[in-house]
Parts: sequence; C-alpha cells; structure tokens
Amino acid sequence: MELVTRNTVEIVTLEDLSEALSSGRRLKGYIGYEPSGLVHVGWLVWMFKVADLVEAGVDFVILEATWHAYINDKLGGDMSLIRDAARLVREFMGALGLPVDRIKFVDAEDLASDPRYWALVINVAKNSSLARIRRALTIMGRRADEAEVDASKLIYPAMQVADIYYLDLDIALGGLDQRKAHMLARDLAEKQEMRRAYERLMGGELKKPIAIHTPIVTGLEGAGRMEGAEVDEVYAEFKMSKSKPETAIFLHDPPEVIRGKLRKAYCPPRVLEHNPVIEINKYILAARGSYKLYVDRPSKYGGPIEFDRIEDLENAYARGELHPLDLKNATAEALIKLLEPVRKLVESKEEIREIVERVGARVTR
Repeated sequence: MELVTRNTVEIVTLEDLSEALSSGRRLKGYIGYEPSGLVHVGWLVWMFKVADLVEAGVDFVILEATWHAYINDKLGGDMSLIRDAARLVREFMGALGLPVDRIKFVDAEDLASDPRYWALVINVAKNSSLARIRRALTIMGRRADEAEVDASKLIYPAMQVADIYYLDLDIALGGLDQRKAHMLARDLAEKQEMRRAYERLMGGELKKPIAIHTPIVTGLEGAGRMEGAEVDEVYAEFKMSKSKPETAIFLHDPPEVIRGKLRKAYCPPRVLEHNPVIEINKYILAARGSYKLYVDRPSKYGGPIEFDRIEDLENAYARGELHPLDLKNATAEALIKLLEPVRKLVESKEEIREIVERVGARVTR
C-alpha cells in the first residue's frame, strides 16, 4: 500500500484500493498520454509512479494515445511524428532504468481498429450529458468553448473513458488534471445501461476503476490566479508544458540550459505552494524513496548543507533559512545528475537525436 500510494495527491477511493490489493488477484493498471512533443521533467512524476505500481505487482499498460493527440491538434496532426514522440518516451524511460520490459506499451491505433472500441465510445457518449462532456475538456488542456470550432474535441472525453473500459482496468493513473475523465468512468460504471452494453460488447463485467492521481509540476513561470476555477483546472492551465518551452525543463536539455532555466524560475522566498523548484525536489528528486540535496554555499551564508528528507528542505525554506538562488543551484545540479543517462542516449544515438530535432521543430499547442 505504501509503495502504491506514495507521491500521490488523491486516490478514489482508498478503501477500494485497499480491498483490491488485499484480494490476492493480479491487478491491471494504466496511464494514457498524448505523444505530443518533447519529454519534460513533469512527466517523470507519472513515470516514477508507474515504476512503483509495477514493483507492487500491478500489470501495467501505457497507452500511447496517438489518436487523441491527433484530435488535440498535436504535432500538426502528423501521425508518423506522433509515433516518433511515443518512441522517445519508451527510449527515455529505458535510459532512466525504469522497468520498460515489464510494461505493455499500446498504440491507440490497436484500440481504434476494433469496432467494439467505437461501440464503447458511442455508449459512453449516450450515457453522458453534453454539459459533462464539455466540462471534461480540461483533461486535454482545452476550454469548453473550443468545441465550438472543432466538434472532434467532444469525442475525446468519451474516448478516454472507453480506453479504460476496453482495457479492462482496475486502476486508472493520471495527473490531477485527468480527474474529470476518471470520475466519469467511475460514475458510468454504475449505470445499468452502460454495464449491459459492456457485457454485450466485451463479454465480461464492467469494472469501476480506482483512480490514482499524481501531483502536477507547475511551469517554471509559476501559477497565476483563476477565480472560481476547480483545482484540476488550475493545474491544467499552469502545469509545465512542452508547448511552452520557456516553462519546461526537457529530459535531454544540456546542463547549462537546465542551470539557466532554473535560475530564471519562479521561486519566491519562503513560499512552497506552486513553487516549481520546490515541486521538482518533492515530486521528482524525492519520488523514488531516497533523497539527498547538497547545497554548496559560502560560509558567510551558512556554509554547505545537505538535506536527506524533503520535509527538512521544505521547513528550512519556509523559515527563510535557505536562499532561493542556493535552492535553484542545488536543484539544477541534482537534476543534471538524474538526467545524465538521457543526455548520453541522445548524444550516442543519431536516430534518437534526429527524432528529438524533428519533434522539437513541430511542437504546437
């Protein structure tokens, strides 16, 4: 339970998870992501959580949501380039030592080629109100009014729920910005009409998925205010984004770029909330169960200090005992060390380097 729940912000529900883990049966989990550009460090949050779940004995599927990326206007709708972006994720995860050999990677094309999948999409839509589908558009980083221009956007939430049903999952993993899709999947799983449709199409019983939500790393510019917005909408708006490269640190960024980006990052003294430098420490550097941050500072400013608990770092920063620049410099060096295997991969494999260049040149919002 500790391995599954660490570095999460919400589990719906904890009771359901406890019951599933104690059942003795093999659980199946998934995360879906859009292969929509270069890989930034915010994605390490879910990558590390996937590794936790695999280590806990969960059979895990990573859905490369290629069709979803196409609907969401990513990479100019070039499906070949979208699949190249998906390859980068697999390659980078492997370089970081994550258990890619124990994860099943699935292209959304495999689902889309089955008529039963589209029948599920239609049944999800039929059992959902238009208002709820519109509200769920934030899962794709879009506003509800954007469906006025492109009606395909309205299909996306129904597809995401159908993904969960089609894959016959016990656990749906995602950032907090995916909450609306997961809650829709849970609610519809209780509807008799949806359950009968699933049994007719798939020949089994429809599961009500357990939703595990991970934290989201704020973009380097920090978060603004959204009066009246729900928490998942705030995160969706201000999260680190590949489409806003000035707000993101990419896994392949050279050391001098990482240092430069972090020096400019939003990091006000004593402030922990929506502080991306604190979040990088908490959600990435400390995510795998061991943590050390060495701060090399002159003796006149307190001398070198090392933190081996994220709580100690947060407390020291909140009390004003650690200067923002010292925190930024130390975080940069720790991140550079963590990402070294990815840089070496890109430097040593021309094919991967070319994909990085092609994808980077076509990133769109």
